[in-house]
Amino acid sequence: MDNKIKLSVKEIADKLFHSGADTDFMELLQHDERKAVHHLLVRYDKELKEKERLHELYKYEYAFEQKGFKYIAGTDEAGRGPLAGPVVAAAVILPIGCYIPRLNDSKKLSASAREKIYGQILAKAISVSRAIIDEKTIDRINIYQASMNAMYEAIYKLDVKPQQVLIDAMPLNALDIPHLSIIKGDAKSASIAAASIVAKVERDHLMDEYAKQYPEYDFSSHKGYGTKKHIEALRKYGPCPLHRRSFEPVKSMIS
Repeated sequence: MDNKIKLSVKEIADKLFHSGADTDFMELLQHDERKAVHHLLVRYDKELKEKERLHELYKYEYAFEQKGFKYIAGTDEAGRGPLAGPVVAAAVILPIGCYIPRLNDSKKLSASAREKIYGQILAKAISVSRAIIDEKTIDRINIYQASMNAMYEAIYKLDVKPQQVLIDAMPLNALDIPHLSIIKGDAKSASIAAASIVAKVERDHLMDEYAKQYPEYDFSSHKGYGTKKHIEALRKYGPCPLHRRSFEPVKSMIS
């Protein structure tokens, strides 16, 4: 029998995850009866599938890389639906193909997963920016326009000027940088997914801070969305300065 099978579990792990394993080696491991080796194979298969998923998530970025582009930004927003608080947009330029495990649409991730991935994005990104449009401006110009304005601002605040911008759904027609709007882009583009996570996490952090100023509304639990508990607090205490006066049921409560 090939002496490769006599490697220690630690040596097998190093070969699988660092130095590389060929087909013959993988075939040998299939016959290794050690439980620890079996667990390594399960982990290896899981990581391989994750890398394949992430490769697909970079398909737009790879396509523009083929055209000679290096700096491709993704942009997205968080906070269009809540009854209180700002809308936050983010723009992110990742190194193309950058490996960030579990990177995905922020809505598909738990809060703890978003926090971990957020840290990796900040550590690995070429440039990250964010923009905040407050509730008073939202009431004045409407949430759709406020969301677009936040995206424009986030894009122009990037330290590195992007050669191409990928946008989640919205048509930013006034943008003077080549751009592409992608329906459900936060689930189809790595750059947009990263922006969706940054926007969501940073907005959540803001709402956690607001919860300290207005504890009766429990903003830290619902982040301003119209949950049953939030509506009950609104009826009991009325709206606070963070509530969007143009949104129902806040609008009816003050009229």
